[in-house]
Amino acid sequence: MRILTQDPTIREEQNWLPILKNAISDPRLLLRQLNLPEQDFAPSFNARKLFALRVPQPFVDKMEKGNPRDPLFLQVMCSDLEFVQAEGFSPDPLEEQETNAVPNILHKYQNRLLFMVKGGCAVNCRYCFRRHFPYDENPSNKKSWQQALDYIAEHHEIEEVIFSGGDPLMAKDQELAWLIKRLENLPHLQRLRIHTRLPIVIPQRITDTLCRLLAESPLQTVMVTHINHPNEIDDLLAEAMKKLRYAGVTLLNQSVLLKGVNDDAQVLKKLSEQLFRIGILPYYLHLLDKVQGASHFFIRDEQAHSIYKTLQSLTSGYLVPKLAREIAGQPNKTLYAK
Repeated sequence: MRILTQDPTIREEQNWLPILKNAISDPRLLLRQLNLPEQDFAPSFNARKLFALRVPQPFVDKMEKGNPRDPLFLQVMCSDLEFVQAEGFSPDPLEEQETNAVPNILHKYQNRLLFMVKGGCAVNCRYCFRRHFPYDENPSNKKSWQQALDYIAEHHEIEEVIFSGGDPLMAKDQELAWLIKRLENLPHLQRLRIHTRLPIVIPQRITDTLCRLLAESPLQTVMVTHINHPNEIDDLLAEAMKKLRYAGVTLLNQSVLLKGVNDDAQVLKKLSEQLFRIGILPYYLHLLDKVQGASHFFIRDEQAHSIYKTLQSLTSGYLVPKLAREIAGQPNKTLYAK
């Protein structure tokens, strides 16, 4: 009798998909785990109607219990401040919906474009600049993906495809393999970039199957993680990044400068050092995009520049990320000189 062995891809995904499925969506449960009094946060619960609360257990495990100012908790906990209608803040601060060439494609720059592989994320960061994006108009299925692939095939100026979202690693390994194999058949493509926060909140997402897929691809592969605070870095993340490095993936990180979270040069110095320790090079430090509902995270330019100048004086130049802002309609990010 022939014994059928389970597909290793399916077996590996059983390690991270249940964690994703069981992500916390009730603020009361999150508060109970962190030993924080529900009554102190009750006025904030309704903010879930603006943007759902979603945070996986591995990210919760990194938070300090009993600390209402924990920098990881502040990034994910809904707040009544999200109802504030701040001047200059809008649902689409980067005017991306006007550059949505075909479903799932944002062609904002000449030689590269964003391929929005999945609309959902494993964690809902409260400052997300796409918290109002119409993902329902950009379905995540092979039919719509094929439209995107056809668009890329027709535009020979495209040298680099950036997998974005949502979070592209919400796609299963088999789905990513389907996409990547088709991109590899386009002779004008040289690089694949993957922007993701999923390894930080569910490190188990970095499977051997995914690493093998990226290692075997003729496309040069870059992964840009999204880590804002040194407390987000632990041994599980370090091991996941080690696997990617062995697969030949270039690792970069982008952060967002957030009030109450990382608006301190010493914190940013420690973040850069911890990133470098696990093989990730600091890449961008973004000024907050003025998305409606996130004004309580905003830091004025003068303060941001002061923090940045202090950071430059504290650490090596290669550990200082580029301070940048994205301005709607511009052909590239606006960088602030070091």
